[in-house]
Amino acid sequence: MSPSPVAVIDDRERLIARAQRLEYLTIAWNALEALAAVVSGILAGSIALVGFGLDSVIEAFSGAALLWRLRQDHDPERRAQAERTALRLVGFCFVVLAMVVAEKATHAVIRRKHPAESVVGIAVAGAALIVMPLLAHAKRRVAGAIKSGALHADSRQSEICAYLSLILLGGLLLNALHGWWWADPMAALAMAPIIGKEGIEALRGAKNVPRFRLRVPR
Repeated sequence: MSPSPVAVIDDRERLIARAQRLEYLTIAWNALEALAAVVSGILAGSIALVGFGLDSVIEAFSGAALLWRLRQDHDPERRAQAERTALRLVGFCFVVLAMVVAEKATHAVIRRKHPAESVVGIAVAGAALIVMPLLAHAKRRVAGAIKSGALHADSRQSEICAYLSLILLGGLLLNALHGWWWADPMAALAMAPIIGKEGIEALRGAKNVPRFRLRVPR
């Protein structure tokens, strides 16, 4: 026996509410992560840490865009338009960030800029390595249930954040334990193509969102 239309609507509303809670959590976490990473990165002169912090800023922005998209879910036409807009905004921001991080890291290598040790940065990277995979898994499950490409892309960004935190942690530890100054900008350079790839995939995803057509009964 198939579920009644009312039950289906109620179930979707429950899933949308859960997705919204996950995005609020994402925004709060990334705001704190960005503040800690950018401030400690500036103090330590770490390009990788500042780049990671800026990535967190864009992820917080992505969470806000997703919240806006989820609030349009009741209207199929507005839902499709919100999907496209959210993906375009997030994709564009990530492509720009990838270029900025690559330029700053290249400049640091050329100038042989030696970053200081950052205990706070190591703690931030370690915490992100634990939290972000959990968030990504929860978002991916809801995205599949409500068939949201934008939410799925956001879950991928949370996964990428975990990869970036692992790269960042490696660079910070090598610099702190062995004095390998070049490990920091090289970690940033390793982040750039990963960030850029996610941006390009989000932009492509926006083009693949089906356009809603209102059917007028004859």
